[in-house]
Amino acid sequence: MKFRSVSKVKILGAIALSLFVFSTTVNAASDKPNFVIVMADDLGYGDLGVYGSKLIKTPNLDRMALDGARFDSFYSSANICTAARGGLLTGRYPIRLGLVNDVARPTNEIHLAEEEITIAEALQPLGYRTGLFGKWHLGSRVEWSPLHAGFDTYFGVLHSNDMLPLELYSQETMIEDPVVQETLTQRYTEQALAFVEDSVANEDPFFLYLPHSFPHVPLYTTAPFEGQSDAGLYGDVVETIDWSMGKILAKLEELGVADNTLVIFTSDNGPWWEGSPGPFRDRKGSSWEGGQRVPFIAQWPGTIPKGLVSNEPAMNIDLLPTLVALAGGDLPNDRDIDGENITAMLTENAASPHEALFLFDADRIAGVRSGQWKLVLESRYRTATNSFDNPDSYYGPVGLLFDVVKDPSETYSFAREQPEIVNSLRAHLERGQKTYNSTVLPNMWNR
Repeated sequence: MKFRSVSKVKILGAIALSLFVFSTTVNAASDKPNFVIVMADDLGYGDLGVYGSKLIKTPNLDRMALDGARFDSFYSSANICTAARGGLLTGRYPIRLGLVNDVARPTNEIHLAEEEITIAEALQPLGYRTGLFGKWHLGSRVEWSPLHAGFDTYFGVLHSNDMLPLELYSQETMIEDPVVQETLTQRYTEQALAFVEDSVANEDPFFLYLPHSFPHVPLYTTAPFEGQSDAGLYGDVVETIDWSMGKILAKLEELGVADNTLVIFTSDNGPWWEGSPGPFRDRKGSSWEGGQRVPFIAQWPGTIPKGLVSNEPAMNIDLLPTLVALAGGDLPNDRDIDGENITAMLTENAASPHEALFLFDADRIAGVRSGQWKLVLESRYRTATNSFDNPDSYYGPVGLLFDVVKDPSETYSFAREQPEIVNSLRAHLERGQKTYNSTVLPNMWNR
């Protein structure tokens, strides 16, 4: 089986020796924590019971939150699929990855660059088995598959389920075309459970990444889930994902590794045509809260206290530095990592390690979140994207300032009443625009 070219093997061997340094006391593999990241596709913040859904039943995820931590101010690093996945896996804002202007499709060349280091590549030198079961969406060719980005095992599809050809792969072998989508969630789950069983049997620490294809449209599920939800087919699909989460948690318990496994559930961005953004404004594709604030639930019995709830801001770019630190490794020193280690947030309900988080729309910083405040710099209106970060705009070169703790729907701006807060967030903005070479929209307002 071909995993990567000889040249990349040599490169990664050097990286493993020079960048990912083991701790001075090397523990047995079984002592290292296992990691599970489950990510839904286009799941809204308000689509889970623990986040307020009244129509969709998610007992497993609700129980997971009660037994662990729930973050109420967790963001995706992008408002669309490909960029969000790149940010999660590399710990870097997607603008650094060149993944901001479109999603990966069979008709384009967009993919995660070979030189980028994913969570899987960071964990492999530390003795981890790595497996991905689900939607990749970081390159629509076999040569750009997860097997070339640090994953030992791959079962899934290369892109979104509304793109053709949609083919199912086991490793780099195409095994189904067209894909029977009705049973995708069950098959991803079965493969993930087998991976966990094999890893535990071999006493290997493991990193399991399960990025579901749903509830991205078109929506599919099968009996016994079809027609069960009060939220129609969309709700059936989400309840199927909840079933999958329950199966994974039960398997960890059955194998006796639950207490040594950090399990995380989140979404890649806000909801698209269906689904609930909860109390937030707008949906997928925007940088209002509804586009990028997503569910985040984490469970680690004995390490994460039960019932922890945090409203401190964090982002999916924080997962790489957090998992690498927990595994006893070091971050690469040849590139900038934008994420921060949020272990203390998970275990002690600590404050966010971020002074500010940037919310991008393509290559532009559309919002800046710092503490309870968010500065909004642009918004789509009809056929144009209008800037609030321009001397000629209606609001002048200030932006809209929202207290997203008191006013999560971003309804009333306090830019005039809080000039010092505006100046503080604009200082972060200017630093970010310079750091990431982020563009600024011209004024498009019709006076």
